[in-house]
Amino acid sequence: MSLLERIESVKLSALNELRGAADLSALDRAKGTFLGPGGHFTMLLRELGTIPREMRPDAGKALNLAKQEIESSLIERREELELRATLPQGPTDVTLPGRRRGVGRQHPLTLVTEDIIRAFRKLGFVVADGPEVEDEYHCFDALNTPADHPARDTQDTFYVDAPGRPLLRTHTSSVQIRVLKQMPPPIRIIVPGRVYRRDNADATHNPTFHQIEGLYVDRGVTVGDLKGTVESVFRELLGSDVRLRFRPHYFSYTEPSLEIDFSNALVRKLGKDWLEIAGCGMVHPQVLENAGCDPEVWSGWAFGFGIERIAMLRYGITDIRLFYENDVRFLRQF
Repeated sequence: MSLLERIESVKLSALNELRGAADLSALDRAKGTFLGPGGHFTMLLRELGTIPREMRPDAGKALNLAKQEIESSLIERREELELRATLPQGPTDVTLPGRRRGVGRQHPLTLVTEDIIRAFRKLGFVVADGPEVEDEYHCFDALNTPADHPARDTQDTFYVDAPGRPLLRTHTSSVQIRVLKQMPPPIRIIVPGRVYRRDNADATHNPTFHQIEGLYVDRGVTVGDLKGTVESVFRELLGSDVRLRFRPHYFSYTEPSLEIDFSNALVRKLGKDWLEIAGCGMVHPQVLENAGCDPEVWSGWAFGFGIERIAMLRYGITDIRLFYENDVRFLRQF
């Protein structure tokens, strides 16, 4: 069967499954089956680069049209199921007096997270997820972090009193190992999620916070790709006047490693010229090898930053604890 025939077949299967989804959970499962990182349609997109050059225009056009049709069907079915969920399940007397209820608002961290994800999706990234209770292999060993590294001390990391010495993940970088082991490159993912570190709570620290990890692995990936992506994302999140600078640093899982500072009007309001915002670097060859990728063939970059930091800058918040106290006077402002 030719690629064009398989595109049509996968499209029809996706449309049938989406339109036949009985509820939102079934719809999300169908979405993952076809549009997820390892979904049928995603695999067809990856195959585009392997076919003869002269066949790519037709195949690319067919893929784009099919994807648009699938995504339209997904949106339409989701709206139908969400509407159905709001309808009364039994006889209802609509003449009874009602009671006005507040609509509610999204949490500021949710707003910022969705904006970050939207900025990355424009560049072709997909969202990946992983467990918050991790093992030492995925959180440290596979990421080239030696047993005597300070981050592995009980003074820095929350360990769970259970067989196998599980721990609460200290970063979402652990997910990159899981993804690299589950699917072959090229890979372009972001991993937003909650992380845990043994920090005392104060205006700028909290034992639990949110981080987003970015990972791009392909043939011929360079530091230039990293810098271009970072600049695009931060300018969309924090304004077109953002300026970035990259400083040499050390992380066990990247080489070379860099710290990213940024400057804009928000930083200058704090009376500073530059503010550290993220850590990044080229994925260490040993990390690629640990995940089963040949570092002679594949290269990549990764970076991570705190979501709370972005939210505090954007909204002028000076105390990180406000995000977790659930004070409605604070939350009503967003």
